[in-house]
Amino acid sequence: MRTAVLRSSIAVTGVLALVGGCRAQAVEGGGRAAPPLTSEPSTPDSSRPPSDDAKPTGSATPAPKPPPKVLLAPGDRAKGVRELQARLRQVAWLFTGPTGTYDASTTEAVKGFQGKRGLPRTGETDAVTWQRLLRMTHEPTKWELYAFGGQPPAKPDPRCMTGRVLCISKTSRTLVWMVDGRRVLTTDVRFGSQYTPTREGVFHVDFKSRHHVSTLYDTPMPYAMFFSGGQAVHYSSDFAARGYAGASHGCVNVKDERTIARLFAQVRNGDKVVVYW
Repeated sequence: MRTAVLRSSIAVTGVLALVGGCRAQAVEGGGRAAPPLTSEPSTPDSSRPPSDDAKPTGSATPAPKPPPKVLLAPGDRAKGVRELQARLRQVAWLFTGPTGTYDASTTEAVKGFQGKRGLPRTGETDAVTWQRLLRMTHEPTKWELYAFGGQPPAKPDPRCMTGRVLCISKTSRTLVWMVDGRRVLTTDVRFGSQYTPTREGVFHVDFKSRHHVSTLYDTPMPYAMFFSGGQAVHYSSDFAARGYAGASHGCVNVKDERTIARLFAQVRNGDKVVVYW
């Protein structure tokens, strides 16, 4: 009879434990509670998506900004390069050119400009570098763009269209060697100052002197081709070094020695010289 009552009590206790939400423990025959069952591992179920509570907290790392667009780079040849070089000359980062070619000296000048202003020293002209340079400079004039030559020649004067002619334009600052209306050779030239102007008109080559030295100014005048008194077309090392920052004493200066050497070899005494605006 006692045994039946004890079993009934145990059954009721189990039911109450389940209803209460806890796990019932088995009781051994002697009345001692059995050791608890080992709990299930806490490894998450990989077949279920993680809940919102499982997501990492904190804001996501923002994506890095793309680098600024490169507008001009070493090796480029364009009008934009000439403007870049002219503006770099305005802020004293470049002392040669402009040439229109993005060369080593231009690259170093851009690096210097960038480093001075805390920009990455890439040597490439990106949008940020260009905008900074624009704010510090003015739009280059024609002769800032062509401070060392390279400008296109002017339309030939009608008097240059027949015969053998040294066709010299003061407007474009160029000399074109023409034979029967055909352009043979073109080079940049420089003229006299307002105090010693180069005369305009039609002349002829009087004589040539390969190693001439001026008796008036005691300066060398290599490859001289005289056409009007003491005025001549000749090579000028000063023009080669300073560009249009200087002027002659009335002669027509050529800065490219190889070009003037070729010209000197072709021009004859008596050939026509036309100097015009």
